[in-house]
Amino acid sequence: MDKLKQRWGLTSNLQVVAIIVVFSLNGSFATWVAKPVTEFFGLSPETTNPYILYLSLRILLIFPIYQITLPIVGWFFGQFKFFWNFEKKMLRRMGLGKVFNLDD
Repeated sequence: MDKLKQRWGLTSNLQVVAIIVVFSLNGSFATWVAKPVTEFFGLSPETTNPYILYLSLRILLIFPIYQITLPIVGWFFGQFKFFWNFEKKMLRRMGLGKVFNLDD
């Protein structure tokens, strides 16, 4: 726990636990949200051939949903600032900092 606290700049073990819980819950939440979205677009394992195409499209859909919902779920656990900074850092690493006007 001490290594995570130091790496993430946290002060308590409770913050570490909250952040790990947020990462876990948000992954499940993003996949849950992606299901009705894929159905809305008419994509399902039965109708999309080959199946690997369905999986690829679903994963491509889950990724942005995960990124959008991560700070929101983090807010519910009192960790919005951590996850907002995490998102900005990730977008910069992906080369999207200028697109989202994140370059300081």
